Amino acid sequence: MTSSNGVVLDVDSLQMRYDTADVLRDVTFQARRGEVLVMLGPNGAGKTTTIEILEGFRGRSAGRVDVLGTDPEHGDEQWRARIGVVLQSWRDHAKWRVRELLQHLGSFYAPYSTHRTERPWDTDQLIELVGLTEQAGAKISTLSGGQRRRLDVAIGIVGKPDLLFMDEP
Repeated sequence: MTSSNGVVLDVDSLQMRYDTADVLRDVTFQARRGEVLVMLGPNGAGKTTTIEILEGFRGRSAGRVDVLGTDPEHGDEQWRARIGVVLQSWRDHAKWRVRELLQHLGSFYAPYSTHRTERPWDTDQLIELVGLTEQAGAKISTLSGGQRRRLDVAIGIVGKPDLLFMDEP
């Protein structure tokens, strides 16, 4: 659920500490539906750590985090189905074909369809959306670097997420 003012990300005083090292100190921001939020900073600044906390893959040391109306530390599978993730690097599924992989991954989202959002994307529509129509039957190992990044995006949005996280797209 999104808040009444359209806020989909609400982060207040987020902190992350590993032993004696503060990785994140008092990080505070909001993002509303339809906005694009970009985090820039040098290596080691905590960008990936912040994203992993927002996705629910890492706990935090302190602060408040609300993503789509839920604390990510307590997000259930229905909440996770509303989140899309494009990783820094995706495990190479070289033997899969583009269409087969997207159909396979999409099948995990079907149980989370709602009257508002039918999940997953139709595979051929998704392939067209990311510009891989000519490569739909190709083995992933034959894709160029740019085509693999398009596939990464398709993997991130296959479930028609309400919110998309992209780590170094």
